[in-house]
Amino acid sequence: MADGIEGKLPQGIALTSISRVIGLMRAGSTWPVTMGLACCSIEMMAAGTGRFDISRFGMEVFRASPRQADLMLVNGRMAHKMATVVRQVYDQMADPKWAISMGSCASSGGIFNNYAIVQGVDHVVPIDVYIPGCPPRPEMLIHAILELHEQIKKEPLGKDRAKIAKAVEEAALAAVPVSEMKGLLV
Repeated sequence: MADGIEGKLPQGIALTSISRVIGLMRAGSTWPVTMGLACCSIEMMAAGTGRFDISRFGMEVFRASPRQADLMLVNGRMAHKMATVVRQVYDQMADPKWAISMGSCASSGGIFNNYAIVQGVDHVVPIDVYIPGCPPRPEMLIHAILELHEQIKKEPLGKDRAKIAKAVEEAALAAVPVSEMKGLLV
């Protein structure tokens, strides 16, 4: 028998906070908008098939409209021409919003170290979870979604939430690109 107030409550009664309940509801209702820019998109589509079944997380329908989505999945290499489009789609998404970078090319430019490819989508939109690999397997996308769910459950609520989110986004976009870092990356 549990000690404390939990042991004195009748069966079927649970104690929690509103922020934990809202975090759980948000985590269980993320709707993705896709930015399928290259070959990683095939792996993302495979995650929606019966073998991997991301519908377990309520995400079986990839939204075509950013106004109906709150999670952006950026897949593959991003050309500089696409950067403004990706940012516009991100800005049109409903708040609160999250982003997953899928694949080496989206995360760091991959093998394409040239003038045409953005060396990391995090220069355009703030990224919450990175998925490595070329191409990453659907299981890795499912793992990233579960990691994002844990982050969403712990997000703060209240009047300062918008300020915190804006500060985090500004810090992420102002960070020194990995391609310009020198020495040991610790």
